[in-house]
Amino acid sequence: MTEFTPLSSLAGGALLGLSSVLLMLFSGRIAGIAGIIRRAIMPDPNGRALEALAFTAGLVAAPLVYSGVTGAGVPQTVGENLPVLAVAGLLVGFGSILGSGCTSGHGVCGLSRMSARSIVATGTFMATAAVTVYLVRHVLGG
Repeated sequence: MTEFTPLSSLAGGALLGLSSVLLMLFSGRIAGIAGIIRRAIMPDPNGRALEALAFTAGLVAAPLVYSGVTGAGVPQTVGENLPVLAVAGLLVGFGSILGSGCTSGHGVCGLSRMSARSIVATGTFMATAAVTVYLVRHVLGG
């Protein structure tokens, strides 16, 4: 089980919101991680690859900075079953394509803009997540 940490959650949410606002302010882009990663891997003709690579580097560097500042490791709650992780990753990628965005793009940026499409997408992935957690914990005995 994971424990709820209100102060860490509040700080993380505030930093995520701030970074989303700053990205929108300075580049006019929504902080949808799936789209940013796509632009880093397959650069668009508008020359946004460097921006996407910098954002992605920040995502990778954040846990390293945290560990360096606090001296503590970043706790991982991801399982070690590689086939399950691979299937889960493919499903998340497929869902991002099908939903025209990911949880950060719809859940953070879309909801704050009151996007109807993002409200539906966020409701769908939150309901799916709740059902998945219930099944894994109570039906499959995880």
